[in-house]
Amino acid sequence: MIDIRLLKYVVAVNETKNFSRAAELLCIAQPSLSQQIAKLERELGVRLFLRTHTGIRPTPEGMTFIEKATRIIRLDEDLEREMKEHSQGIGQELSIGTTAITGGHVLPPLLQVFNKRFPRVRIRLVEASSEQLEDFTNNGEVDFSILSLPLKHPQLTYVPLLTEPLLLALPQKEQEWMSSTVLGWISPNIELAPNNVDLAQASHMPFVLLKEGFGFRETVLQMCAENGFQPHIAYETSSIETAQALVAHGLGITVIPKMVAHQDKGSPKYATIQSAPTRTLVFAYAKERYLCLTAQKFLEIFNDNAAGLTTTT
Repeated sequence: MIDIRLLKYVVAVNETKNFSRAAELLCIAQPSLSQQIAKLERELGVRLFLRTHTGIRPTPEGMTFIEKATRIIRLDEDLEREMKEHSQGIGQELSIGTTAITGGHVLPPLLQVFNKRFPRVRIRLVEASSEQLEDFTNNGEVDFSILSLPLKHPQLTYVPLLTEPLLLALPQKEQEWMSSTVLGWISPNIELAPNNVDLAQASHMPFVLLKEGFGFRETVLQMCAENGFQPHIAYETSSIETAQALVAHGLGITVIPKMVAHQDKGSPKYATIQSAPTRTLVFAYAKERYLCLTAQKFLEIFNDNAAGLTTTT
């Protein structure tokens, strides 16, 4: 039987790609770590890592070992956490992954209710891109994340949160790059009817998109593809608020979720889209990992208060 401590050693070496950094992470001496890995390789009769002048990389057998070792380590951590909760009750921390803007709109009312019921639970918010959040969620670095569908990671499952319309954001004033059709959309004399704007008519306009790694970028690119064009990307940003500011200053157009639309004087003009696109937000968590009691209680609060806390289409 292999000691789980050795499994953690192998996984740490693979993650750091360096024995010294792995030893520092594990709080052991580097020579001891090297000896333990070499001993394990002899006992298994296979090499787990190739040591070359360019660095360390796992062998095919090593990759198989690492994948299964990672699952065993997660099961061990989950089992310990679950047993502690059975004996000690709900834990003292809940970690939630979210993109910054979405979290700011969705979480506050839910956290307000949660904090009243569980005032001793510390909430740790982890803000990152959608791509990073999927990895964090699958690896157990957060208990769950607020993400938009579709999820790319096959090991994640979800509870639906809300579905909302997507809007086209346009400058309030005429710009030299605007076609006559787009000029008609922003005319102060025209009241836009629901499902009025044909996105294909905007195919030659400069677009402002989120950077790679953000799920909403893929949503917008997919919408454009479905309308028969690939957008000309004028600006990329990691913030939907920055995207709207760029649009408001006449530097392009963008697509936004309805929840982030502004009503102030300096905001973009918003138009509904003919195809009535939507996005669905979900609470995503790892299928094969234990969902802690704090996370379970949070989702229960959401289910109990969903009608009053969110707006669905």
